[in-house]
Amino acid sequence: MAFQPRLIVQLTRDGRVDRQLSAEPPASVTSGDVLVEHGPTDADGRLEAPAAGEVVLSLPSPEALRRDAEEIRRVIAHAGTGAEPLLVDVEAGEELREEELAPLLDAARHTSRAVILRIVGDA
Repeated sequence: MAFQPRLIVQLTRDGRVDRQLSAEPPASVTSGDVLVEHGPTDADGRLEAPAAGEVVLSLPSPEALRRDAEEIRRVIAHAGTGAEPLLVDVEAGEELREEELAPLLDAARHTSRAVILRIVGDA
């Protein structure tokens, strides 16, 4: 069985978070626990709406990931089973730190579904 990352971070190519993760990747990215991928963007340079998945939480910024750690664990734990990935949308960001990824990585351990963090645009 091939290794599967516990969390996928989807963001815009060459956006602020993409540049920050390329220059200073958090440990979870370099270890392979987090996979970074570039999603399709609209004319304004923001991620397009996902083709599949269940949005379980929407937050204004990556900083909210740390503040709302308990809520993240709760919504992912109670999302149930299914084939579609669980989506956590962050409206805008300029950087993504290990302490912001940690609550999502922890919650992703408690579900069989893929978990995708979507950074929709730049702050």
